[in-house]
Amino acid sequence: MNTICALIAGLVFGLGLILAGMANPEKVLGFLDLAGSWDPSLALVMGGAIPISGLAFWLAKKRKSSFCGHAIQLPSTRNLDRSLVVGSLLFGAGWGLAGICPGPALVLLGTGSFKAVIFVVAMLVGMILFEVMQKNRIKP
Repeated sequence: MNTICALIAGLVFGLGLILAGMANPEKVLGFLDLAGSWDPSLALVMGGAIPISGLAFWLAKKRKSSFCGHAIQLPSTRNLDRSLVVGSLLFGAGWGLAGICPGPALVLLGTGSFKAVIFVVAMLVGMILFEVMQKNRIKP
């Protein structure tokens, strides 16, 4: 059952990315190009996603388990720390340079896109580096 839930969620998410244009790096870069020929269509997609995700989080807070029967684990902290800010800046810089973020990268990977292969390899290297740095970090 877990695999079926994950498959359905992944297919819906991937289809949504494709229909919204988020899996098209050129469209994303057009959205991020505020000084050039700006394409505002993704702002509408994101604007529509905010109330839907807000409703989903509101419903999740009222439930003990997901629809698949797993415990719901929502973030408990609202603190902004240096790691969150630096990670957000790195994420935004990567998104702005490549026009790809992790979800659409996996969709593009399924199309055989060479750019997606490079992005996913770089993303995995970054994740491994993060884990190594976390293990070697001195705790106060």
